[in-house]
Amino acid sequence: MKNFAKGIKNDHHAVEQAINSDISSGKVEGHINKMKTIKRSMYGRAGIDLLTKMLLAKNR
Repeated sequence: MKNFAKGIKNDHHAVEQAINSDISSGKVEGHINKMKTIKRSMYGRAGIDLLTKMLLAKNR
């Protein structure tokens, strides 16, 4: 618990900005999560061509 509190104290400015800012990276994080999920589900099945087609198809 002490390390957590120390980390918050060291990153005080970043934590304050995260709480007070209206800007969010949620949409970008959602796209990255979707892309990683597709990539994991395709592991070992095919090459980059099929992966690219799957990513383009799911983002429509």
